[in-house]
Amino acid sequence: MKILLTGTTGYIAQRLLPVLLNSGHEVVCCVRDRLRFDAEKYNSEKLSVIEVDFIKAETLDFIPEDIDAAYYLVHSMAAKSGNFEDMEKISAENFVQRIGKTNARQVIFLSGIVNEEILSKHLESRRNVENILASGKVPLTTLRAGIIIGAGSASFEIIRDLVEKLPVMVAPVWLNTLSQPIAIRNVIEFLSGILLFEPAFNKSYDIGGPDIMTYKSMLHTFAKVRGLKRWIGVVPVMTPKLSSYWLYFITSTSYSLAQNLVDSMKVEVICRANNLDLLLGIKLVRYEDAISEAFNKIDRNIVLSSWKDALTSDTLNNGISNYLDVPVHGCFLDSRMLLANDPENALRKIWSIGGKAGWYYGDWLWEIRGFLDKIFGGVGLRRGRKNQTEISAGEALDFWRVLIADKKEKRLLLFAEMKLPGEAWLEFRIDRENVIHQTATFRPLGLWGRIYWYSVLPLHGFIFSGMIKNIAGNKSLR
Repeated sequence: MKILLTGTTGYIAQRLLPVLLNSGHEVVCCVRDRLRFDAEKYNSEKLSVIEVDFIKAETLDFIPEDIDAAYYLVHSMAAKSGNFEDMEKISAENFVQRIGKTNARQVIFLSGIVNEEILSKHLESRRNVENILASGKVPLTTLRAGIIIGAGSASFEIIRDLVEKLPVMVAPVWLNTLSQPIAIRNVIEFLSGILLFEPAFNKSYDIGGPDIMTYKSMLHTFAKVRGLKRWIGVVPVMTPKLSSYWLYFITSTSYSLAQNLVDSMKVEVICRANNLDLLLGIKLVRYEDAISEAFNKIDRNIVLSSWKDALTSDTLNNGISNYLDVPVHGCFLDSRMLLANDPENALRKIWSIGGKAGWYYGDWLWEIRGFLDKIFGGVGLRRGRKNQTEISAGEALDFWRVLIADKKEKRLLLFAEMKLPGEAWLEFRIDRENVIHQTATFRPLGLWGRIYWYSVLPLHGFIFSGMIKNIAGNKSLR
């Protein structure tokens, strides 16, 4: 079958895609920016990529007419600019108009559980999108999930940050809200299982694991699995805004996502009973086992996707291609070269930079910079990286975004998503003579940009010099 997959660079779609390919389906992947999606790693002739921006109706003409089914996995909750409800509404309307002109026999939508009368903005938007999709000509199947537990999921990473960093927590009252978490493995089994499953046409199903728990009990259970003891106190005086800041500063989440998560966590997300798991032969995974499975993936360094790969910089929404050519005019540069005794080892270090490996020199200064970035509303260093040894264009790397990761050309180009009065690039390249080229480029924005550059210039000299020496293990050429 020929399947249209939207939201391809998102957390869920990256897990679903290999399952569809392994089942023998031909998959057409929709991406806003082709450079953010590494199709080669799937090594499949049945995979094709088209550039589609669902906000721009004209781009949907690239969707082929001969598709059999479509997954609608477009999500805007983490958007920093604009109104995500309006963005989701426009995207869904454009999708319905186009999909109705194809041969598709089913649309599959992953939504949130919406069984309460009063919903958060996020869940209300999800319900509105479902109604729009249901109004189209193509039969709709909706799966409604709550907290998704898996390595790299936003919920899992936030719980992990809280439990592993805070032996004592004074938390908001929403920690007493009930939820029904579901393992990512089960989510993918449901999504793939209902594909062209006619009894599910024009129906919606709540999907969740076998455990109904408060967020507080989820934290305690997580601590138990990790062999940690944690004390959690709940206070009723923390406002939604303070709760959002609490999540933002302690975890790796962005502030916009923290706001929407806090808003949603005040609403109970309990599944209405159905027998879809029995119809599809799915064995539901308990919460404890889902945590263990996630850490098994992390320990083996095989995390397939992460919520952190969602774009954080509004600038990059214009497309990575606009920033591949590093500017020269009107820029400040810190350019260094160093001969590598062992170029293969140097390349491994470059490809492992950031995350747990750190930045090879003055990590405490990088941490201070990350903390200051958080103070001013940036992403900070806590995002880390999805894989400790491999990196692809479009992925997040601490407070950078990967623009180019070409191992054959031995070139890594990063763009800064930290708060800056300007734009910054950091490039590593090893030439044919085994010389490492390390270049930091800063394009200042106005007077403040120039003041910023000169104020941090002494630190740059200290950090960048030590970093390239530790990567190459040799004396500087200049």
